[in-house]
Amino acid sequence: MPAGNMAGGGMYRVEIIAQLFGVSVRRIQQLTQEGVLPTTETAEGRRYDLVPTIQNYVRYLSDKAYGKKHSERETELKEQKLQAEIALKESQSELHRLKTDIAAGKYISVEEVTMDYQRFFVVFKRFSLGVPARLMDTLSGVVEPLEARRLEKELQQEVKVLLESFVAAGVDKLPGGKRGT
Repeated sequence: MPAGNMAGGGMYRVEIIAQLFGVSVRRIQQLTQEGVLPTTETAEGRRYDLVPTIQNYVRYLSDKAYGKKHSERETELKEQKLQAEIALKESQSELHRLKTDIAAGKYISVEEVTMDYQRFFVVFKRFSLGVPARLMDTLSGVVEPLEARRLEKELQQEVKVLLESFVAAGVDKLPGGKRGT
């Protein structure tokens, strides 16, 4: 091997190892990532120590030929694939259950819920704004009419402030870009 390809000692670049084993540089990099071929950090970068690299590669090929242990990386990838398949089956099952429930009428549309809430809040607003007048009717024999009217206006204003703060804390846009009131 040319002297320019050695970093000193028995340390070689990935290209030389790939050429020596008759495989691509990418395959050597894959084997390194899988933990089959160890590298050493040198001043010139990562290098392969020739003797341990050959020993590890021969052991790897022998294990592969006799069907022995898979690399840790391969086992890890198979486990991840299995977990992903399980998660996919679970999500497909959940999706099927939801579709079945929707078809059975267990869910209602967002538009229907929105309309129900709108009707409820219109009725609630009318009821709330009517409370001060009904209260003053009850107190009409106890309080002077002028005082009763003043209290009714104050209570009416307080109810309006509370309703406005309630609306301000809610959603102000409906589905479809419509503004809520």
